[in-house]
Amino acid sequence: MNPAGLILIAAGVFSILGGALDWGFFMNSRKAQGMVRLMGHNGARGLYVVLGLIIAVLGGLITAGVIQDSN
Repeated sequence: MNPAGLILIAAGVFSILGGALDWGFFMNSRKAQGMVRLMGHNGARGLYVVLGLIIAVLGGLITAGVIQDSN
């Protein structure tokens, strides 16, 4: 089991939950506000959910050994 994959899974799930549940601290953070201004509030939420899914899937593939990390 690769710890880098587990970290990516956790980060992906955090992003999914932050976007889907519209966590105030997540969506109102300084870095997220740029996406909110660019895409609108609901667009940014959707983006964070999709990015979270991609990151979590990549983490799962790394953890399963399908993708090898550079270490």
